[in-house]
Amino acid sequence: MSKNITLAGGCFWCLEAVFQQVDGVEKVVSGYCGGDVDHPTYQMVCSGNTGHAEAVQITFEEEVIPEQIILDLFFAFHDPTSLNRQGADVGTQYRSAVFYETDQQRDLAFDTIDRVSREQWWPGDIVTEVTQLSEFFIAENYHQNYFLTNLYQPYCQIVITPKIQKLLKEYSHLLKDSLSE
Repeated sequence: MSKNITLAGGCFWCLEAVFQQVDGVEKVVSGYCGGDVDHPTYQMVCSGNTGHAEAVQITFEEEVIPEQIILDLFFAFHDPTSLNRQGADVGTQYRSAVFYETDQQRDLAFDTIDRVSREQWWPGDIVTEVTQLSEFFIAENYHQNYFLTNLYQPYCQIVITPKIQKLLKEYSHLLKDSLSE
């Protein structure tokens, strides 16, 4: 049975590129959530005035990739200790957030934050917000599959490629068959 989880961890292109490679992930859609404007555009979200975060909505088969592993990857592939920023990307649209759909998903997010903090995955306090998902707005078409269609764009080479290299090195056991060979 397929489930969804919506995560924000900076630029949506980065999380999309990572999760597209994971076995059991059926679909990753880049979009916006957590704001107060209906049908925001990229330009509106980039202004920082809509309250939206760049996010990815991940559809996955929990029998293949448990939700706990999805959350572990989320915390491994972005900095959940930097408030409203990831690297050079600054603003509330780049905040760290889990947008939950069920009480079980909310509880799992809080439990994961507690464990990641206790195990000191990051040298600082985790500032990831855990908020109920109200509505997810799909980003413009040119944001979908961004890394795969823009491999040689400087941002992709400098920011996303190292994340993919980390995924291949440290999490190869979670990759789709075509990637782990």
